[in-house]
Amino acid sequence: MAGRRGQATRQKLLDCLGEMLSTSPYRDVKVIDVARKAGTSPATFYQYFPDVEGAVLELAEEMAKEGATLTDLVADRSWAGKSGAAAAEDLVEGFLSFWRKHDAILRVVDLGAAEGDKRFYKIRMKILNSVTNSLTEAVKEQQAKGRIDEDLNPGAIAGSLVAMLAAVAAHQKGFQSWGVKQADLRPSLTWLVHLGITGRKPPK
Repeated sequence: MAGRRGQATRQKLLDCLGEMLSTSPYRDVKVIDVARKAGTSPATFYQYFPDVEGAVLELAEEMAKEGATLTDLVADRSWAGKSGAAAAEDLVEGFLSFWRKHDAILRVVDLGAAEGDKRFYKIRMKILNSVTNSLTEAVKEQQAKGRIDEDLNPGAIAGSLVAMLAAVAAHQKGFQSWGVKQADLRPSLTWLVHLGITGRKPPK
């Protein structure tokens, strides 16, 4: 394990890499550029990471740990009445905020997962699975109360909602080209999530 100074250097390299990913395509980022930005040498970079991809995976793992907190927005929440509307709204805001904060690294994770890299795929699933599992339980509870058709698969509903949230969150900037304002996304997504979980429109 590196000492305090070494840990600081390692973190600075990761921070610089994260900044570069927000302005440059992942494939264009080179070790020498990250080292230079961090005020150190490529040799120092290689003391901590095997290559740029290895460092990106470290960033992605850190991000995934934070993404696990999205589950807290769903677990043990009431979906009755206005509490349900609040739960849907919190989940939507959580997804949109998380994707805005980690947009650069999430784009790399999505790219790697789409190309079949199991390491990036596992990280993406780590972020989404826990939320999906919690929503699945919420749908089952609504089915037990007779509010949602029992023939529907709870996991399919939950997974579809989570996939929708992830896709919309990743495409936030693109909505502007369709004339959709950012402020219009939240209430629209909240309406869809609440309807999907409870089978009802959110109360006003």
